Amino acid sequence: MSKNKEDKIILPDEIIESKIFFIRDQKVMLDRDLAELYGVETKYLKRQVKRNIIRFPNDFMFELTKEEFKEWRSQFVTSKEDKKGLRYAPYAFTEDGVAQLSTVLNSERGIKVNLQIIRLFSRMRRMALTHQEILKKLEEIERKNIEQDDKIVLIFEYLKQLEHAKQEEFTCQNRKRIGFKRTGEE
Repeated sequence: MSKNKEDKIILPDEIIESKIFFIRDQKVMLDRDLAELYGVETKYLKRQVKRNIIRFPNDFMFELTKEEFKEWRSQFVTSKEDKKGLRYAPYAFTEDGVAQLSTVLNSERGIKVNLQIIRLFSRMRRMALTHQEILKKLEEIERKNIEQDDKIVLIFEYLKQLEHAKQEEFTCQNRKRIGFKRTGEE
């Protein structure tokens, strides 16, 4: 078996993706969801984080405010059993925080799940960058089209002026001449 296959745990990416939230303008995962994925209790995960709090600066992990917690809870229908785990505001872990969790949770499952989560975050980041590049190219094409549209309008203006000049020339040539006529002229 290859090393890459050994690193993987059978967890569909969709399950992990469903546990990624956008809070404070960043993608995060909550402590209870991570604990579930790692196969440990939330209180164990929190205890390990608190014991190693120096490893988790604010850009790695933060606790939801009361307002954020209330808003987050209101977005999800929870059963009575599920609400038991939601008495306290959860910790939200950024991508870096999730990576750092592997240093405090040393179980085999924890390491494998952690690798899978990091790979998913990386793939999502690459997709976002690809989308930004595509949007940038579309803007360039649109800008070029606008410039071309302006040039096409200018060309049509010149064509109209040219047609008007030819029409005037034609009208002048076919107009009956007036004034003194020499013999032989009509």
